Amino acid sequence: MQLPIYFPLGLGALLFGIGLWGALTRTNAVRILMFIELMLNGVNLNLMTFTRYYYPENATGPILTLFVMTVAAAEASIGLAIILQIVRNRGTVEVDKVDLLKG
Repeated sequence: MQLPIYFPLGLGALLFGIGLWGALTRTNAVRILMFIELMLNGVNLNLMTFTRYYYPENATGPILTLFVMTVAAAEASIGLAIILQIVRNRGTVEVDKVDLLKG
């Protein structure tokens, strides 16, 4: 028995919504980065769901999902490196307290 399509789509939308809420309301840069990753996972779940239900013989969805996961891992590592440099230079991870234009 196959689950109805709205169960995984609802879960993906919930993950995306929680990620969007967290990215817009938090001020800690590391938490914002984690919520952005949560948004990407919600998008990946929806992509896999649509591919599984509408094109089960096609492997484009899983391949694209692996590509998005690879890009997300690279984005997370570069984002953490940038955050680490900001903490070393400014001493805080709060994005509203960091002003890069001041010396």
